[in-house]
Amino acid sequence: MNSARSLLTCLFFGVLLLFGTSAYASTGPINLTDSTLGGVALSIFVLAYLLVMSEEKIHLRKSKPVLVAAGLIWGLIGAIYVAEGMPKESEHAFRETLLEFSELMLFLLVAMTYINAMEERNIFDALRAWMVRKGFSFRTLFWLTGWLAFWISPVADNLTTALLMCAVVLKVGEGDARFINLCCINIVVAANAGGAFSPFGDITTLMVWQAGVVKFGEFFDLLIPSIVNFLVPALIMSFFIKNRPPNTHTLVENVEMKRGARRIVILFLLTIVTAVLCHSLLHLPPVLGMMTGLGYLQFFGYYLRVSLPKSLERKRAIADQRGDQAAIERLGTVVPFDVFSRIARAEWDTLLFFYGVVMCVGGLGFMGYLAMLSELLYTNWSATQANVFIGVLSAVIDNIPVMFAVLNMQPEMSHGDWLLVTLTAGVGGSLLSIGSAAGVGLMGQARGAYTFLGHLKWTPAVALGYIASIMVHLWLNADAFNKF
Repeated sequence: MNSARSLLTCLFFGVLLLFGTSAYASTGPINLTDSTLGGVALSIFVLAYLLVMSEEKIHLRKSKPVLVAAGLIWGLIGAIYVAEGMPKESEHAFRETLLEFSELMLFLLVAMTYINAMEERNIFDALRAWMVRKGFSFRTLFWLTGWLAFWISPVADNLTTALLMCAVVLKVGEGDARFINLCCINIVVAANAGGAFSPFGDITTLMVWQAGVVKFGEFFDLLIPSIVNFLVPALIMSFFIKNRPPNTHTLVENVEMKRGARRIVILFLLTIVTAVLCHSLLHLPPVLGMMTGLGYLQFFGYYLRVSLPKSLERKRAIADQRGDQAAIERLGTVVPFDVFSRIARAEWDTLLFFYGVVMCVGGLGFMGYLAMLSELLYTNWSATQANVFIGVLSAVIDNIPVMFAVLNMQPEMSHGDWLLVTLTAGVGGSLLSIGSAAGVGLMGQARGAYTFLGHLKWTPAVALGYIASIMVHLWLNADAFNKF
């Protein structure tokens, strides 16, 4: 049994950096890392993760195995602590872990609702149609989609941003697989880099901000390193883009934004400001501001519903005067805006997977495994070396659970190193197509043109950007490495 447990521990060290929770980095009152039940819990976790990794082959949603694993792991913990006469300790540990997850989940739910509302109002489709109609050359489109991905991802999630830009590339570059592949790589790198310098750009940066490790304004210290991370591979790849115009037959598209679209964008920005002020001025969790912002959207949704009849009547009168029969037919299909339908369209599989991840490793951390990993990684290496490695690891394992693990280990390191791991965990996933949600999403959207091997061919260029961004951070933010 000891040899089997040792093997499982080795497997765990290979994948534990992928998951973590913010509640317990150290062992609970009972260290279970050398126990039989600890080995059983570890094997459950490894099995669940193997099923998650096999999602595309077995078509089993990734949330299912981690939900079951979380229940089994905490069931084992509960049984042990009841047998030892300490049920209150395990109950408290579970509740603390659940509280941390709940704050992040509600925050993400509001952000997803706003993004879905903007999508329903045709904001993203209108932006895509505008770029397509302009008839930019391939090289111009390469840079334009990259820069837009970089600047949109700090407020929208990197997956939504990448899918939007990829839709433009697929329409304009139809039939040119090489161009599509290079643009998709550029978009993935840009979306991940753009999310690294904003608390709202990625779940990893959101976790760092909510944990209080990096303040809101301090994230912008990573702006220049993030730009370097994007520019280096983009410059290299741009030389392989033919500067020719696209096929003109692909450029006919006209999308009109729905009523209230721009105001929803303003409300989303107001919601972000509310969350920042709650955290910075009132020292309350940012989720308070986000949930208040959901109230903004609900009130505006009510206004859109009650004012819809008058709006339709006015638009029909204008369409009648113009004799625009198509517009009259289109107005007849308009349905009222419904906030709760936007909530229902949130990525619930992702949120439930998030719950399973947090609770699984919350249990394993409470058993003492996360403390073991912290000692193994941050004792044998310097913090800077470990953080660079963590970024590379996020190319193989999703960066969200990687950052979870670091926050739970709470290693003793400088403020500069906390900024460094925020950067590397955010941009390291760009090294491979499977390293981020943006890359995985684009492999599905541009199937056949953007592939794992197609991305791997340009990994050296992406790696140069990764190294350059680290060097720029070490240079520009050198003073931060003296702050603890």
